[in-house]
Amino acid sequence: MNQVSVTELIEHLDLVNHTPDIDTDQIMVTKPDINRTALQLTGYFEHFETERVQVIGYVEYTYMEQQRNERKLHEIIDKLMSYRVPCLIFCRDLEPLDEFYEAAEKYGVPLLTTKRTTSDFSAEIIRWLNVELAPSMSIHGVLVDVYGEGVLIMGESGIGKSEAALELIKRGHRLVSDDVVEIKRVSEATLIGTSPDITRHFIELRGIGIIDVKTLFGVEHVKKTQNIDLVIKLEDWNREADYDRLGLEEQYIELLGNKVVCHSIPIRPGRNLAVIVESAAVNHRQKKMGYNAAQELYNRVTGNIRKKEEEHRREQESKNN
Repeated sequence: MNQVSVTELIEHLDLVNHTPDIDTDQIMVTKPDINRTALQLTGYFEHFETERVQVIGYVEYTYMEQQRNERKLHEIIDKLMSYRVPCLIFCRDLEPLDEFYEAAEKYGVPLLTTKRTTSDFSAEIIRWLNVELAPSMSIHGVLVDVYGEGVLIMGESGIGKSEAALELIKRGHRLVSDDVVEIKRVSEATLIGTSPDITRHFIELRGIGIIDVKTLFGVEHVKKTQNIDLVIKLEDWNREADYDRLGLEEQYIELLGNKVVCHSIPIRPGRNLAVIVESAAVNHRQKKMGYNAAQELYNRVTGNIRKKEEEHRREQESKNN
């Protein structure tokens, strides 16, 4: 199960920690969502999502200030913190009430604040958590940004994936990862690929060794992350295989439960893989924009056949008359 520590949350979202004595390295967030602690402050704890980050905004804060003289509020805050939620975050730089400090020390729950408004911060933390806690996997391949389309090149070791990526880089495209691609499923429609930190910007070329793309070609030829829009599988040429020559029906590969368009490209001497990958990327973009070249050709052919059949029918009718 993916998880992030509260320390990472503090660092990435620029939060202020008001309870530095609590070890935030050991407190983990596992849910990619938040809970606005509103109903709980009234004493309603049914269906309370205790594993979520708790956020307190201006409305909740002013409600608590109005209830400060009530003994019940102290009991509610103590009960809230007794669930040992990952952390409480106060928006708009609101100072946590003294009752929160007492309960935080008692139950070991960090109290954090942010300058942002509640809606702005909620959107940002949900976006960040969705990416960090998304289902993930590592796959052997090369990920390249080609004309804005994320192309994942797969195939057996030594088939030429890295060489194809290098030629694409020379043609102005950008490398995301070579050899190992880390993939995260951030939504039902989106897969994001990135490189392991240790191999970022490096390519291995057999017979030459390791080259640093960022240093050799410049920062404009590398990219940290990229959506995966298209998969290209490189495979050895097989005379007996029946390769798709029209592309009327899309083939798919499933990654983390998401379907991605996949093309199998046979490799033989003389084929320019970089040009093929470029063409596949542009063609895929055209299809997303509503134009399908294969379908257009099919329509022309079938239209021409129908036209000839109609002419033949008219000729037969003319002869019969």
